[in-house]
Amino acid sequence: MDLDAYRASAEEFHQALDREYYRHYGGLQDEYEIERIYDRHRELFTRASLDALREHAARAPDGSEEHRRHGMLVDFAVEGYIGEATKDLEAELARREASLTLELGDGTRLGFREAATALANEPDADRRAQIEAARLELLERELRGLYGELIERQHACARELGWNSYREMCSDCKALDLDALHAQTQSFSVRTRRLYPATVEPELERSLGFGLANLRRSDLPRFFRAQEQDTAFPVEQLLASFEETMSGLGIDVRNQEGVVLDLEPRPKKSPRAFCAPVQTPGEVYLMLTPVGGREDFSVFFHEAGHTEHAAHVDPALPFEFRYLGDNAVTEAYAFLLQHLTENAEWLRRRLGIGDSEQLIAYARAQRLMYLRRYCAKLAYELELHGPQARAAPALADRYGELLGEAVQIEWPKQTFLEDVDPGFYCACYLRAWTLETHLRAHLRERFGPAWFEEPEAGTVLRNLWREGQRLTPEELLAELSGESLDFGVLLDDLALM
Repeated sequence: MDLDAYRASAEEFHQALDREYYRHYGGLQDEYEIERIYDRHRELFTRASLDALREHAARAPDGSEEHRRHGMLVDFAVEGYIGEATKDLEAELARREASLTLELGDGTRLGFREAATALANEPDADRRAQIEAARLELLERELRGLYGELIERQHACARELGWNSYREMCSDCKALDLDALHAQTQSFSVRTRRLYPATVEPELERSLGFGLANLRRSDLPRFFRAQEQDTAFPVEQLLASFEETMSGLGIDVRNQEGVVLDLEPRPKKSPRAFCAPVQTPGEVYLMLTPVGGREDFSVFFHEAGHTEHAAHVDPALPFEFRYLGDNAVTEAYAFLLQHLTENAEWLRRRLGIGDSEQLIAYARAQRLMYLRRYCAKLAYELELHGPQARAAPALADRYGELLGEAVQIEWPKQTFLEDVDPGFYCACYLRAWTLETHLRAHLRERFGPAWFEEPEAGTVLRNLWREGQRLTPEELLAELSGESLDFGVLLDDLALM
């Protein structure tokens, strides 16, 4: 195999796929023609190519950069092999989601993708429940079969490639110790169970007017929207606060070549914000559908963390380190900027908020809810993707049980297949939250509580960003501070101990 030719083709594929993703989910085109892109690069994901890459990885000396790069290529090829087998389903799901319309009892029609925004902005709880019920009915009727077939094909591919399960494949290819992570997150869930109601109840009452006893899943987008905080997070200061923050770190975002901030509302634009690093660096898109208030700040700064990382990667790095690697690293940078929006010093200096105690209490409740939810998602996905096949009704029941216990509400079972990202991405988020907590503490200890106004802190970040994702989170943290990655650090960070 000509590895240089493989890498060149892989980079072209990666760029084309991310550009297509941005254009479709950004609402710029109805088509989602990933099948055409896979067909143009089908040689990347044949069984022969994958076997050759595995042989190269097996021959590379352990611990060498060659072994690191080959391991990343194997993971890329495995993901591509599965992507090739599921491309038609991915494309059909995207097409249907973009075209489906849900109808409410009063004759109101909403696009399927608009439902999340509608829930966030709807003040009436019963109306929110009606919107969610219509969305879930449409999901069950039009999309569940596609999601089920998608996961079945993922599992079949893992077995075809020699693994006992999709779980084992992801653990092997991504060097993830899922059992160890599960043990840490289960411990976190157990230790926060008693403290959870006392943490979230006051914020639910303040935001929604009722507590856990009356909370429904349809209320969560409204809670996360936190409309009562809109005056503290004025939309006209969104871009300015970001530009000032980055300027304090010595980064001029207004003159960053190849970075596009897409904040324009469009009817078919996905409600889920994202960063599309088409060329890393050189062509990076930040996509946000504005909802309003605090959530816009939180989501925008998160995606800006991805964007700045991608924009600062050393262009001389090999393909693998610029595009591949452990995504928990880039997610940690995203959370680092996101968590500025719940930092008392940042709120005072950037938004002029003197007393931020209530805002921070809300952010703490929201974070705990997310953390417990993702701990439950990991537990569920370990069962979903394990070696023992389970019938859909049993999986749906287990999903509702685990998620419901984590958030302490009745959780709808209909999303048991939709609420699953490929490749155990939930594990990326969980490890990213841990890495970010350590990184933020490191910056605060070196540069003080206003570290975001120190150009030297910006230099530290740029040096980290330049490395792309060459290192794992564990390696990055060991080099940075000599510490070990342990999810338990979040207990102290949330002041729960």
